[in-house]
Amino acid sequence: MDIENLIGEVTTYDKKQAVEKRKVKSWLKSVSAFANTLGGILIFGIDDEDQVIGLENVKKDSEFISQKIKERIDPIPQTNMHIKQINDKNILLLEVFKGEETPYYYAGDNVMEAYLRIDNESVVANATELKRLVLRGKNSSFDSLSSVYRFDDFAFSKLKERFKQWTQKSFEDKMFYSFHIVDANGYLTNAGAIIADESPIYQNRLFCTRWNGLTKAGGIIDAFDSDEYHGSIISLLRDGEDFIKRNTKTMWKKSPFSRIEMPEYVYQSTSEALVNALIHRDYMTIGSEVHVDIFDDRMEIYSPGGMLNGSSIQDLDIRYIASKRRNPVLADIFNRLGFMERQGSGLSKIIHEYEHQKNFKEEKRPVFYSDRTQFRVILPNLNYQDMIQYEEYHYPDIDTKIHEHDFGIKFDTNCDTNDTNQHLTQNEYHILKLIIENPHITQKQLADITCLSIATVKRNTKALADKGYIKRIGSTKGYWLILES
Repeated sequence: MDIENLIGEVTTYDKKQAVEKRKVKSWLKSVSAFANTLGGILIFGIDDEDQVIGLENVKKDSEFISQKIKERIDPIPQTNMHIKQINDKNILLLEVFKGEETPYYYAGDNVMEAYLRIDNESVVANATELKRLVLRGKNSSFDSLSSVYRFDDFAFSKLKERFKQWTQKSFEDKMFYSFHIVDANGYLTNAGAIIADESPIYQNRLFCTRWNGLTKAGGIIDAFDSDEYHGSIISLLRDGEDFIKRNTKTMWKKSPFSRIEMPEYVYQSTSEALVNALIHRDYMTIGSEVHVDIFDDRMEIYSPGGMLNGSSIQDLDIRYIASKRRNPVLADIFNRLGFMERQGSGLSKIIHEYEHQKNFKEEKRPVFYSDRTQFRVILPNLNYQDMIQYEEYHYPDIDTKIHEHDFGIKFDTNCDTNDTNQHLTQNEYHILKLIIENPHITQKQLADITCLSIATVKRNTKALADKGYIKRIGSTKGYWLILES
């Protein structure tokens, strides 16, 4: 049987072989979940193998369902029932529409619970999710609510500075009200508290780490760099962008008419992902913050809270996702400050910017993932495969490349190299190229760029010297001399 043709465009559904009359919670919890999430359809008379079992008395069953919804679901959601006949057997479709008066509770068995639809299950909403449902039912949001903090106790220099920079105008006091930063009683809204220079919202933090390797367990040294930031969300954005810049590199090569930049990560994409994480995160999740984790092969930007409508981003077409803003006040402020657009096109931009890079490959396409508690953007390192794809290199090839490009390097023609056909290892080639580009580079800098240990760098530079490719002139303040055979 084709379920898709039966239910039409609705993608969320549940199947029941019969109308359980002694265990009504088994199907009423799905009614609550559908109303609290995106809506859905309950199909009665079909087993788990999609075989049509049918209902003996479909009219009586439909009356029982209608009665129990009125008795056990509060408030009563909007529903519609359809009777279908398949192979002379009657089945019943109960369509539950997405509700506007959330939360919709199941009341019975001495409990009162609200359910949510997560993947193919109806699960009890936890305390934080319940708060979200209450706000949705009031057509409100966390960032629009008044806080306990007095406006007069806080400064907004970061906001004023950015507004001046973006608009070339001064931020006037009356704008604090039009921006919904302060309420009529002189208290900050939660958005205002998040924007304030010294934000009192504890979970308004950003954790950034440059890990050693491909996982968080890199070996002797777990991380090369890490920082924790707090304060105004404007400062968090700037601090996050600065951290990313100092922990990523741009390769380049010369073309006949220009220099071609090949960044590890696309600035516009990382910035867009960071803005989305800070603006659209769930601020009601206490004890969780936005994370930027940079590994050798990728960058992951994590924010608390899944998709606002409960769907999974990995199951959707990015091009056709409707804009849903968890924090509309913050989103509006960031729009006025030039950090984001109202159209909600951020995810498409992330992909678009990647696709237009010289070193883009299809396997380097950004990945988006969400579940009940998180949203994650995974940005591949565009240069990672290029840096590791070769196992060994032949010296004349390098010599040819050196002569093809003007590195501004003088060669020592007096060196006697006995074997110009020796092969270089991957590490030796990478280190030699870096030395060619910058003869004054230190072994510590080589270690930082290549993610190798100092001992490994020393071993490889010695090997290059022994093979007659380089020679060290001077000590600490010296330089590398490239030797021509």
